[in-house]
Amino acid sequence: MSEHLAKSRRVVVKVGSSLLVDGEKGTLRGQWLQALVEDIAALREQGKEVLVVSSGAIALGRRVLGLEPRALRLEESQAAAAAGQIRLSAAWAEALGKHDLKTAQILLTLGDTESRRHYLNARETAKTLLGLGVVPVVNENDTVATAEIRFGDNDRLAARVAQMISADSLILLSDIDGLYTADPGLDPEAKFLGDVKAITPEIEAMAGVSRSGFGRGGMITKIMAAKIAVGAGCAMVIANGKKLHPIRQILEGGRCTWFRASGSPATARKQWIAGHLNAVGMLTIDAGAAQALKRGRSLLPAGVTAVHGRFQRGDAVQVVDAEGNLIAQGLSAYADEDARRIAGHKSHEIEALLGYAGRDEMIHRDDLVLR
Repeated sequence: MSEHLAKSRRVVVKVGSSLLVDGEKGTLRGQWLQALVEDIAALREQGKEVLVVSSGAIALGRRVLGLEPRALRLEESQAAAAAGQIRLSAAWAEALGKHDLKTAQILLTLGDTESRRHYLNARETAKTLLGLGVVPVVNENDTVATAEIRFGDNDRLAARVAQMISADSLILLSDIDGLYTADPGLDPEAKFLGDVKAITPEIEAMAGVSRSGFGRGGMITKIMAAKIAVGAGCAMVIANGKKLHPIRQILEGGRCTWFRASGSPATARKQWIAGHLNAVGMLTIDAGAAQALKRGRSLLPAGVTAVHGRFQRGDAVQVVDAEGNLIAQGLSAYADEDARRIAGHKSHEIEALLGYAGRDEMIHRDDLVLR
């Protein structure tokens, strides 16, 4: 499966606290970070887009604030996150900058990935940054998170982000080299599984709990992340990140566990739009627009003759022709009120009509499924 990573166009790399931060000193593992960034730079040189999901803010911040090595209260965790995040971001910016790579910080919570409008905004921001050649660094927004700090994890957040940006591969770097039939630290008879073709109840039962001093995840959350990722058409790999150059080792066939995706990110997204979303509005289009959609084009405002129903940006809407025949279903780039204002107009007129520069398309072709 290492060839899958080699062929991937868009990759998400998740880094855990126990890898990035020295457990005894509470300081950043600078040499390890530099080696990982060399791997990321190599992926970029191969033309791949890379996004990093990085833990470590609380682990770094607790040392800065002089907090004892014990379970932190919620407000202490939030304070530690605030103190540590600025240092974590600076470390990534410095390390990536040595390879002439630009970075940007994105702070999210799991709730942001479940709120439709927050999801869309985060998705467009991340995709824009990737398109500009930037390596975005995402972390959970622990300063405002509540239950996420106590029960959350960046494994699932990384999977949600991979789903959000339609990544081809998700790399979870951990303190273990993959999935075993039991916890190898407790059971010497535990067998290693290198290739998981389907996540069955038996696979889920193999997960244990985290024994790391800093990480909040564990194999349970990694299995949950795998279910999210493969369902979005994104293959996921769990690999030991303790050694230097962990991504290089994956590419060279090193020991790791791959969870296979059944399809591509594009296919999974189209299936989700077509089969799992109820349309709440309708757009009537002219014959020219209908022909353009059949040729794989996006739906432009100029081809829309009428807007029906009440909907928000990102909601699913049906697309019909003048006779009412269903042509497609997709996610609207505009709420119904703005859609009515720009219907029938050229894309270059949108800013004058709405007072802001919106998207050129009423529905982008990536968000559209023909019926």
